[in-house]
Amino acid sequence: MGQKKLIKFAAIKAYENVLEFPQDMQGKWAAFFDALNKGNTSIDIVNLTISDNLVVSSDFSNNNDDNRSKKITLELACGRGEYAVGLGRMFPEQNFIGIDLKGNRIWKGASIANKDGLKNVAFVRSQIELTSNYFAKDEVDEIWITFPDPQLRWSKAKKRLTHPKFLRLYQQFLKKDGVLHLKTDSPLLYNFTLKVIEMYGLDLIYKTDHLYAEQKIDPRCLIKTYYEGLDIAQSNKIHYIQFNIDKDLPLEQDEVLKEAIKDIPMDAGELIRMEAEAARAKKEA
Repeated sequence: MGQKKLIKFAAIKAYENVLEFPQDMQGKWAAFFDALNKGNTSIDIVNLTISDNLVVSSDFSNNNDDNRSKKITLELACGRGEYAVGLGRMFPEQNFIGIDLKGNRIWKGASIANKDGLKNVAFVRSQIELTSNYFAKDEVDEIWITFPDPQLRWSKAKKRLTHPKFLRLYQQFLKKDGVLHLKTDSPLLYNFTLKVIEMYGLDLIYKTDHLYAEQKIDPRCLIKTYYEGLDIAQSNKIHYIQFNIDKDLPLEQDEVLKEAIKDIPMDAGELIRMEAEAARAKKEA
């Protein structure tokens, strides 16, 4: 591991707004943010109070200073945490948590949050698959997934963060009326997610295959991540979906989905990317 990465890993271990594989955090996030807001220099997770008021108002205009009534929004696979930080600035009356395994990436967002005094922004270093270990039922109001790895090969579809395998995970802590947002430059991931929504009868709130061409844009969608700037998919379009996952997702339907997604085409940019990844893997083998 490079020296710069080692320095960043060491730094986040000392940050109060970063937790690494935290245990016994279910139901305690309101108390955690309360302690963070008070400027505690050493937050004892074990002694944090479990909230007795997890089902709270989802009103964006809620200005109650009591952390028990503040919305919690997750940014999954957050990378440098641009969305957690950006949303934290936009909505100081809400709490935001970025989750990613890469500590050197989390360091960026956590450092900015510390520098700017954003006490409503925190980060968890962990695999996404373990997220249900950290949140209680109905503890999370919204989820943002921004520019994740689209896992272009259909054989890796289960690794896509909008696959029913992951949606079932999110259902363990996302409120029943909670909203999941996907923002991506991958036409394949966009169409795959629409297929999942259709096949499992989920509630599609909004979709667009060309976000910045819309006349009215949700201000939250104007936050741009480092990976958006890279334009890896070379699609020249940003795709965006809002949907609910408030219905059962039968396991037997996964096999039907497995066959249905084979018909979803890739665009030219994605084909080039997949060929480049295959060539790189062959060279490293």
